[in-house]
Amino acid sequence: MKGKVIAGVAAVAVISALVALFVYTRFLEQPEVVNSNDTEEAEPRFTNVFTVPQEGLVDFSEVAENIVHTVVHVKTRTIRDNSYRNPIMEFFYGQEYNRPREVRGFGSGVIISSDGYIITNNHVIEGADEVDVTLNDNRTFEASIIGRDPSTDIAVLKVDSEDLPYVRYGDSDRLKLGQWVVAIGNPFNLTSTVTAGIVSAKGRSLGLLNDRYRIESFIQTDAALNQGNSGGALVNTSGELVGITTAIISPSGAYAGNSFAIPVNIVKKVVEDLREYGEVQRAIMGVNIADLTSELAEQENIKELKGVYITDVVPGGAAEEAGIKPGDVIVEFEGKHTDTAAELQEQVSKKRPGDKVTVEVVRNNKHRNYNMVLRNLAGGTDIVRAGEDSGVIFGVRLEPLSLAEKGDYKINSGMRVTRVQEGRFEDLGIREGYVIFEVNGEEINSFEDIQDATDDGSELKSLKGLQSNGTFFSYQFRQ
Repeated sequence: MKGKVIAGVAAVAVISALVALFVYTRFLEQPEVVNSNDTEEAEPRFTNVFTVPQEGLVDFSEVAENIVHTVVHVKTRTIRDNSYRNPIMEFFYGQEYNRPREVRGFGSGVIISSDGYIITNNHVIEGADEVDVTLNDNRTFEASIIGRDPSTDIAVLKVDSEDLPYVRYGDSDRLKLGQWVVAIGNPFNLTSTVTAGIVSAKGRSLGLLNDRYRIESFIQTDAALNQGNSGGALVNTSGELVGITTAIISPSGAYAGNSFAIPVNIVKKVVEDLREYGEVQRAIMGVNIADLTSELAEQENIKELKGVYITDVVPGGAAEEAGIKPGDVIVEFEGKHTDTAAELQEQVSKKRPGDKVTVEVVRNNKHRNYNMVLRNLAGGTDIVRAGEDSGVIFGVRLEPLSLAEKGDYKINSGMRVTRVQEGRFEDLGIREGYVIFEVNGEEINSFEDIQDATDDGSELKSLKGLQSNGTFFSYQFRQ
């Protein structure tokens, strides 16, 4: 009996222990389990994603809202006249085929002053008969062309208006790789389009411009650009203009990840010159240059792989006068490193003829400093004003050649044909790019020379020059 009691008590004890353990584990020591339907418990787990402000993100809204009013839509109208008749096409399509055609173009521009000065690309307005500008508030003005510079692809327009919103200049030299920038323009005639990206590279040379003295030191970004963005604004996050958008690289013609802008530090000087003189004051050193590659350095026994290699020096130019020689390597210009030809061209482009500069070169692996007085394209140090040495006669516009160009052509005089209109020279077959170096037996180096030789365009007895391919031509006229 006693054994049964003990067994019963033990059984009760075990059962009680099990019940106590069940109650304890089920109700008193329950582990924390987050229920996705329990917002009180789940909310802290999602706080970092949804409710805490994202510090460090760039907000472009204020910049875009302000700068969009300073960017304009540039529209051009050009009348294209067919120079050559096509009788066969006229037979099938009538004389309408060879009649003048109207061609319209579009691009962007940036207002830089309250009284209506506007920057755009030269290629946007080149050859245009009419240029109109539409502001962001939809007002449209006829624009006059103040000046243009093919070597930098910059042009300046002017509209007759006051109190316009305008953008402030920034400093493109201070741009850093990875820095955020905003592009504003009118792609595909879609006005006031804003895109953003980072600075991908600086000092890019693309070989886009055909001018002998082209200056290409583009800012590369990944801000989306398309046709119509040319001439638009590239600004930093402070709303300062750091570049003028001008080109893209694309296999299809549409944006493919790479866009390019002209640095504002180049733009500023070009604009100032065009506004003040009507002509860019192009300063030159009188050297032919190339990037210093590892192959070239090994070939010329150059130990330091940095700087710009001088392949040739123009006789009588600024560099020769200063003592610089072919084979020297320019490593600094005015205290700034010049690791590529594009960087050197950018620094020189900020100067004017007559400016005194200091150049550091490496010769025979030793550093030397030279003082140099920069020259203009004609080899002098004077300021050149629009119209002084160029003009239109016999239906063509003529501009003087530089010393280097005369050396290349192996001639002592000459002026280049930069535009052909209806007139005597067009009838003779003179084309853009031709060089005329003698008129009526007189050598010509300036527009004044050809005026004197032809009695202000009233007499033409003979003409000598060069075609674009370097072939000589000569005409004699009976009187």
